[in-house]
Amino acid sequence: MIASDLFELPESLSAFSDYFLATHSPWAWLPKIKEALAAHDFSQAEKDRPEHGHGVHIRGDVYLHPTVKLPPTCFIEGPCYIGPETEIRPGAFIRGNVIIGKGCVVGNACEYKNCLLMDNVQTPHYNYVGDSILGNGAHLGAGVICANLRLDQKPVSVITPDGLIDTELRKLGAILGDGAEAGCNAVLQPGTILDKRAAVGPTLAFGGYLEPGTIAFSKPDIRRLPRRD
Repeated sequence: MIASDLFELPESLSAFSDYFLATHSPWAWLPKIKEALAAHDFSQAEKDRPEHGHGVHIRGDVYLHPTVKLPPTCFIEGPCYIGPETEIRPGAFIRGNVIIGKGCVVGNACEYKNCLLMDNVQTPHYNYVGDSILGNGAHLGAGVICANLRLDQKPVSVITPDGLIDTELRKLGAILGDGAEAGCNAVLQPGTILDKRAAVGPTLAFGGYLEPGTIAFSKPDIRRLPRRD
């Protein structure tokens, strides 16, 4: 499996294209988030930043596009890059090494750490997104958790169409392809991969790999979604 099987880096994040290569495995992108931000020029970041009140706390190297919509309260720790027309909602907690594209929703009381969100990603309510990659148009329902650490703390393996692969990453959350989503209060286990337009039903603890255009209501019940033309 390579990254282009699941998603394409959008134009809004073209400044980082040298780090996120389509021919690499998608989980290989995770360590590149830190590298990409370390090489980014933040010298004009504070000048370009939209106006905000005293309840918005920003620390470290943080770039916010002038069109980012800021809430009355949130905490953003760098390094972090947030693209145009993204909405940050009250109580969002961004913990560093975070890249977010255009037109996203960074939700209320949500936490983000070492993650890449592409364009039009929606994480609106009470989500944890750690060590994860969310493709264009991906969506997390309220309360969805991207678990990123095994109980035994061993390196995370992923299930792919090519078989089981050891990523050698101690922390790896979920990887969602373009248009993939998870329903309210679902838990995506460490190393979960949802292919394009795949969906996990609400309240389900799901781990492994879900094929494109399928939906999991329970582990033995995976149904084919109708095509979206």
